[in-house]
Amino acid sequence: MKALVLEEAMKLAFRDSPTPKPGFREVLIRVKAVGICGSDVHGMDGSTGRRRPPVIMGHEASGVIEELGTGVSSFRVGDRVTFDSTIWCGECPYCRSGRVNLCDHRRVLGVSCDEYRQEGAFAEYVVVPDRILFPIPEALDFVGAALTEPVAVVAHAAALTPIQRNETLLVVGTGLIGLLLIQVLRSGHSGRIVAVDLDQTRLDQAEKFGADHTFLATNPDLAAEIRDLTGGRGADRAFEAVGATAPIKTAVSCVRKGGSVTLIGNLSPQIDLPLQTVVTRELTLYGSCAIAGEYPLALDLMARNKIDHRGVVSAVRPLAEGASWFDKLYRKEPGLLKVVLEP
Repeated sequence: MKALVLEEAMKLAFRDSPTPKPGFREVLIRVKAVGICGSDVHGMDGSTGRRRPPVIMGHEASGVIEELGTGVSSFRVGDRVTFDSTIWCGECPYCRSGRVNLCDHRRVLGVSCDEYRQEGAFAEYVVVPDRILFPIPEALDFVGAALTEPVAVVAHAAALTPIQRNETLLVVGTGLIGLLLIQVLRSGHSGRIVAVDLDQTRLDQAEKFGADHTFLATNPDLAAEIRDLTGGRGADRAFEAVGATAPIKTAVSCVRKGGSVTLIGNLSPQIDLPLQTVVTRELTLYGSCAIAGEYPLALDLMARNKIDHRGVVSAVRPLAEGASWFDKLYRKEPGLLKVVLEP
């Protein structure tokens, strides 16, 4: 099969690679669409230590079942499917309690690290366990289905946050995750949504997708203006979708006493946290990791056009051109959000 292989840091090659074979309770999927995730872009240069060459990256994908391994009974050859990015064991205490994202033996597709190597979906074929498969609704095409993973990620963050009716929700960072989060929040909540970013173009998109108010992060009076919007209190719930010190400080400074900040972004392994503010204002911090059962919801929202998934797709290009699109994303070429590749 042809695959986009990370051969060394900053070097991707579109070349022949062995076609994997499905084992017990596994299926072979012919990949139809696969999205480039920010974690793949950051992993390409070797700085994260999570994409050690040689490896086939990619975990946001959809396709058609080509072959069944032994023991597979719930799916058939020809089924249109997407799949979780996390391979969970199903046996550990976390899996048995439904918190599969915290599985003791968790593997992520397209990741190669100290603990394991799991080839991903930037290829013509990929093998995954049948337990992480989900059928694609008829109303959703393969490109849309490839976005199920990031939509489910933000749906998980929303689900674990104790949002009450008519609360003011603050989203800091309006890249792909932030824009999808605004849409998920708007689909289920009637309260006010406020978006903050460094880029006015992204803020304009945030308004299009449901934000009621937008502010540039560089506004020196940002916290005061958000308090003015909320009767002097501040936002009830904040979501941080970047993962760096400055936006996390923004989220903390703009939330009310007794409120919460949900951390989705994972860009920096460590940050400078304003501890005294968190303690004295009695804030609750939630860390949101991956997905724990939100795939059906994500698929349903997109199939019913509650999420404008096409509105965040900047380009759909052949997998053979993948290296050049990785380079564009790595250099932060203006206007790019989600790039989807087709093998």
